[in-house]
Amino acid sequence: MVCAAAFFYLATRISGDPRTVTSYRLRLWLAALATLVLAGCASSPTPAPAGTDHSSRYTITQDRAPDGNFDVSGLSDAVPVYQAPVRAGNKSPYTVWGKHYRVLDSNDGYVAQGTASWYGEKFHGHKTSNGERFDMYEMSAAHKSLRIPGYAKVTNLANGRSVIVRVNDRGPFHGDRLIDLSYAAAKKLGYQSNGTARVEVASITVKPDGSMFIADQPFTMGRQQTVQQPLQSAPSAPSASAPPVNSAVAETGGQDAIRGLFVQLGSFSSRDPAEKLQVRAKSVLNDPVRVRSVDTASGRFHRVQVGPFQDEGSARKIQSLLDKKGFSQSIVMTDSH
Repeated sequence: MVCAAAFFYLATRISGDPRTVTSYRLRLWLAALATLVLAGCASSPTPAPAGTDHSSRYTITQDRAPDGNFDVSGLSDAVPVYQAPVRAGNKSPYTVWGKHYRVLDSNDGYVAQGTASWYGEKFHGHKTSNGERFDMYEMSAAHKSLRIPGYAKVTNLANGRSVIVRVNDRGPFHGDRLIDLSYAAAKKLGYQSNGTARVEVASITVKPDGSMFIADQPFTMGRQQTVQQPLQSAPSAPSASAPPVNSAVAETGGQDAIRGLFVQLGSFSSRDPAEKLQVRAKSVLNDPVRVRSVDTASGRFHRVQVGPFQDEGSARKIQSLLDKKGFSQSIVMTDSH
């Protein structure tokens, strides 16, 4: 209003007597002044309405879950596929809030533990760091250093639940948090109400030929993950009078004589969550459940395994039972010591 009034006043003064030099010069001066007034008005910021959020896209202020009870029971995990390296979203180093971050040269063998949070309605429909659209109902995630797009298996260390997510965004940049999951992924892991959880993140590498690796261990995707590792020696057929496997022996993970198939429920870099998952599994199974510690190129891992089983059919039957009991993302694998 002030700008408009000033311009109107100057405009009325510009119209003078054109027959005098003084009037002509005055009109030129007033015209120039009017131009400056207009420029000043154009550059003056328009006051923002009360409540406008000027925070960065990376803040977690005012984020919330969707309305209603979103059912994730039938929601499938992300399916890893090979994609040639891209530049979008992988600028390195990059800076957020004055802090510098670097993107990994490769996601191969990446395993880390830390705090996971989730992001939902505030970011729903907005572009991710690599130009995709964030959908809080899909299995996706944001990570500060993993190359994107990529895939990772995320395990809630408190309850042993695991999901596979597509990593297509950067973050979280709040405190020392390790990963941000979509609301759907967080709910599948069971921490959407708490807001955060201690998790283990293991990158899934997909090769051009379609083969996949997680923590240096090959696996394939189906209804469940399936790992096939060559046996050093084929298991002998059980005799009719052979006694059942002693569960105390199976739990040690240190008996060289044990051969066969196992249903793996999880793999952890810390033994404590592995033992907690073992207790959970034993509460719903009569089969032996062990924690086996192995050393890999990515470090020492503690694998929670049910078995051994002499044939795939028996292993699949237990895997199906475990799936119904809430032990998702189990792996049927051969094992040698």
